Amino acid sequence: MSAPGHVPALTLRAVDARLVQVPMRRPLHTSAGRMTHAPLALLDVHTEQGITGRSYLFCYLEPVGRAVLALTREVAGALVGLSAQPAALRRVLTARYKLAGVGGPIAGLLAGLDMACWDALAIAAQLPLVRLLGADPRPVPAYNSNGLGPAATETVAAEAAELAAEGMAAVKLRLGRTVPEDDRDAVEAVRRALPRDVAIMADYNQALDLPSARQRCGQLDELGLTWIEEPIRHDDYTGAAELTAELRTPIQIGENFAGPRAMSTALASRASDLVMPDVDRIGGVTGWLQAAALADVAAIPMSNHLYPEISTHLLAATPTAHWLEYVDWAAPVLREPLDVTTGAATPPDRPGTGIEWDEEAVARYRLA
Repeated sequence: MSAPGHVPALTLRAVDARLVQVPMRRPLHTSAGRMTHAPLALLDVHTEQGITGRSYLFCYLEPVGRAVLALTREVAGALVGLSAQPAALRRVLTARYKLAGVGGPIAGLLAGLDMACWDALAIAAQLPLVRLLGADPRPVPAYNSNGLGPAATETVAAEAAELAAEGMAAVKLRLGRTVPEDDRDAVEAVRRALPRDVAIMADYNQALDLPSARQRCGQLDELGLTWIEEPIRHDDYTGAAELTAELRTPIQIGENFAGPRAMSTALASRASDLVMPDVDRIGGVTGWLQAAALADVAAIPMSNHLYPEISTHLLAATPTAHWLEYVDWAAPVLREPLDVTTGAATPPDRPGTGIEWDEEAVARYRLA
């Protein structure tokens, strides 16, 4: 093992992928549908130096997870003997898939391999990822993004109180009910159910067109929400810019940015007050660092979408870091899940990202 801080050259020996389906402690229920299980593609990057880097991809649907596995197995042989440097690996894979197009499961695989390689490099340096990125571990305020779907008002208020009791500084409420006034009633009920120092975010999950977004978001504009997330189609930057200019409540977008260039376009359009890239869709750790630089130049607060285990490292190294979105979907297959019981999350002080599999749980939930 090398001295702490020194990063030796790593060479890929093998890449493995497994698909698990983990039951969610609280189902994900949005205006787009309801999920009770999380399909996760678990990636292991093995190197000739005996170091293994790990990451996972939340695939939304089992068939998408199986596509990631098929792509991983198709390309695994071609990766043997290559450098585990993320930028070098991305160049190779981008060229390989140029004609097919680097999107969907292909983009997800590239991001997952990028994350796993960064994990391996940090382990080789005997540093937490946040330190390898040049920052110190520091607490990032976390909000509880489990549950709180568009259920009956009384149900949502009771669940919000339960979530706040788990120790985080905020909760996120999914909106998009059939009757507009029901969304406002739900926000008001959740506000009454929570201590005043617990913040509330609201997420429409792209449920509205622009005219209805003006109406509905206007009804919520005096309720003290921390933000209103994706009220309209995620890539309608012109419409989002109009809402951003009209509303006092901050508009949040970004989980669907397909790489830093999409985020750059959104920023140039002034499409939102806040951004929240997804480390998978933005291009892994490498894409996140590029996005964080864009947010810094624009002086716009940046949060994450999902993947809290790695995102806590990334946010701690992000100049305009805002909130950590916490979901516990991967926790059942992790040896040491992320601790977020004190209102914030701090990157674990151990080499890498801290992602290690509970192999008994992986075997229990494995699909392929």
